[in-house]
Amino acid sequence: MAQSRFNQLRAGFANLIDPNRTIRNKFNESFYWASGGGYTTYDSSNTDYIDDGYNINPIVYSAINQMSQKTADIPMYVKQIENTKAKSKLDRLLYSTKHDLSVQQTVMRTILESKAFSSDEQELPLDRPNTYQTWIEFKALYKTFIKTTGNVYIYMLSPDDGPNEGVPVQMYLLPSQYTQIILKENANMLSVESPVESYIMTIGNQFTEFDAKDVIHIKYSNPNFGLNGEHLYGMSPLRAAIRNIQSSNKALDLNIKTLKSGGAFGLIHAKQTPLTQGQADGIKDKLNEMNTSTEDLARIGGVSAEIGFQRIGLTSDELKPFDYLNFDKGTICDVLQWSEELLSNENGGKFDNINQFKKKVIVDNIVPDLKLLTNALNLYWLPKYKGYENSCIEFDVMDLPEMQQDIKILVEWLKESLDRGVINRNEFRMAIKYTATDDNDMDVFTVQSDVISLSESLDNDFNING
Repeated sequence: MAQSRFNQLRAGFANLIDPNRTIRNKFNESFYWASGGGYTTYDSSNTDYIDDGYNINPIVYSAINQMSQKTADIPMYVKQIENTKAKSKLDRLLYSTKHDLSVQQTVMRTILESKAFSSDEQELPLDRPNTYQTWIEFKALYKTFIKTTGNVYIYMLSPDDGPNEGVPVQMYLLPSQYTQIILKENANMLSVESPVESYIMTIGNQFTEFDAKDVIHIKYSNPNFGLNGEHLYGMSPLRAAIRNIQSSNKALDLNIKTLKSGGAFGLIHAKQTPLTQGQADGIKDKLNEMNTSTEDLARIGGVSAEIGFQRIGLTSDELKPFDYLNFDKGTICDVLQWSEELLSNENGGKFDNINQFKKKVIVDNIVPDLKLLTNALNLYWLPKYKGYENSCIEFDVMDLPEMQQDIKILVEWLKESLDRGVINRNEFRMAIKYTATDDNDMDVFTVQSDVISLSESLDNDFNING
């Protein structure tokens, strides 16, 4: 009864908003939540990860901003699957071997890809995900949310009726730090049925509800199981580093205070006759005047007695805040799976193998998160469009400059493999990004001793050297 009443209130509210609309954009509408299922227990620090981490902590911002920009640079393709077995082998090669980028695997990847997909690429169903974002911005924000909160919620805006019912016309990334899962009434966490009724976006005292069928939830794994639904959320990587974020913020605050004070705190005293209260106040007033004056000789003053200074605070050198900052920097980068060598221009210039650091973070950081995105879009978004039922989205990280093989090493390996009959000439062409030819002879495997097929070279009657 309570759930039915909630649905009636929700429907009535929708009619008050605009009774003539067939597509209701819930991203731009807000209402007060009336009743329904139960709230799940989730990480209440999600806002802190963004407010105290990404927004003000330079280490968190720099690392996540770098990985977000790199994610946005990776091209996004829609390909028609022609050979599901070749596609399966390609997936195993790419994701079960931790992307060991040897020339052999590069060639094998190219060959399998040519067999798995049609040569004609399809256009994305949407030119842009929504009216105010491009796909580049969408990918960057996806990366920012998944790394800060461990969760991404994609809202698919679709017509409620008509011939295009359920076909998304726009996609929005809901703010993960404000989005909460609502459970079904009497939800069973160990049932085969999904316990999720809807998603609620809470900003201030306003709530916006999104039906579960309209939201794609992408998340990191979370070992914190609970009957209140804690495990339904992804775990933020920054959760393990929250004390390092707080520590580095505190170190920066203390450094600013030290700079503002002009040094360590202390007391001025007379070395002979003790200062009277009036004399002490006069000296303090004079120091304040000297400190604020812009005149050339303002920093010079005189006293009629010998005075001393007793320091009662530690200097920056004694506190060593930058040692703590470096420790926090390394720890934060570790939990984010990013290389701290990429954050500092000073350190970065000292490494001859800086390109190896870039490759490592692409393999360990960028690719796994893109795999989560492609799996979600291929399962819940792309099949909703006519003509895309047997298609899939692919992100080609090999297009990045850091991932390009040394062409000289690649060609040398290809030539040796061609001479030994490991690959054919068309596969050689494909490996160096040339198109395969229609000449059947180019698909024949040959050996170095003569341009003959591999089967002929193994035939003793044909072997000219026998």
